[in-house]
Amino acid sequence: MTTQLTALRQGRANLVLATLFLGMFVLGSAELLVVGVLNLIASDLQVSVPTAGTLVTAYALGLAIGGPVLAALTITLDKRTVLVGTLVLSIAGTLVVVLTSEYGVFLAARAATGALQGLFISAAFPAGISVVRPDRTGRAIAVVIAGVAVSAALGVPVGTLAGQTLGWRGSFAALVVLTAVALIATLAVVPSVPSSGGGAGHQARHAFAPRVLAVLFLNVLVFAALFAALTYIVPFLESVTDISGGLISVFLLAYGAATAVGSFAGGRFADTNAARTLTVATIGVAVALLALWLGGANAVLAALALLALGLFAMGMLPSIQYRVISLAGPGGALAQSLPASAANVGIAAGSAAGGIAIGHFAASSVVVTGLILAAVAIPVAWATGFLRPSAADATGEARPATLTTE
Repeated sequence: MTTQLTALRQGRANLVLATLFLGMFVLGSAELLVVGVLNLIASDLQVSVPTAGTLVTAYALGLAIGGPVLAALTITLDKRTVLVGTLVLSIAGTLVVVLTSEYGVFLAARAATGALQGLFISAAFPAGISVVRPDRTGRAIAVVIAGVAVSAALGVPVGTLAGQTLGWRGSFAALVVLTAVALIATLAVVPSVPSSGGGAGHQARHAFAPRVLAVLFLNVLVFAALFAALTYIVPFLESVTDISGGLISVFLLAYGAATAVGSFAGGRFADTNAARTLTVATIGVAVALLALWLGGANAVLAALALLALGLFAMGMLPSIQYRVISLAGPGGALAQSLPASAANVGIAAGSAAGGIAIGHFAASSVVVTGLILAAVAIPVAWATGFLRPSAADATGEARPATLTTE
């Protein structure tokens, strides 16, 4: 008979979510691993460090642009098939990175694997949502997002350590092994999740509706605010807080831990009231940046502000995803990949804005830049709270959760 995937026992559902968490963690680590070994790559491939830095940009652009394109092209496929295929191709792309000595090939492989991460994200959310009760949707989203949050916390320091012990090629070879583990786990435990909602053209009309774009715009603003400050947080901590060396690493690890806690905790708030959570969290980001600006000279206050920033910024992501899916209605399957794209647009914009600020003013200007962007985001967050799916869409079609069982 046909039944909801939520009929899965809780233990099996948790195993599925853990597998999706692992996949997101591995692919998220692939994005940030290169930062920790950037100087080694530049030396080996005989390019400058700024040139090697475009490997980060290529991955982000691949995710932001290629992810939604691949999601549209695979919209009618079973989500389990998409997850498995994405992991297989990611292994192939990473092997190219390990084996190549040509920078251009490396760059192309990075863009391709970035697009594959975007595709994985678009399939991981419906797969995770499908195995839980409707009232636990936000928590399922949070577990999937937490994979990226934990990879963001550990990617750079672990990448640096791995580069020192294994070399940069050895680091990426280890990533191939981890991706293979995620692939085996996906094959073993993730159930079939049939596509729903029609073809790409039909879904695009709903996924790119103004109400959805408004929430995505909020996502861009918040990530721009966050990364205007975060991209240049090391010079801020050195010149304003007057700390250096190992203590900066401790601050950054604490921030990373806060993002992981925030992403897990945010799921419960998304289930309770996602729209209100977005407003509260956006205000929280602004207050944290204000505290960092005013109290940044004090190490304790700076640490507390960074913890709050991580909690609020990542704590709102489950609600962003929840709102995009629900507002997209029948276009929910295509809309799954859009928040990640919006976040990467925000990261690029915020980093650029922060770069302009620190290039002309003191290091504290990056926090002020982030604060201004966060202040702009507050009324946007409040306004999105009034958005509702159109009457024609309010049919629950955003939960692709059917399974044929024996």
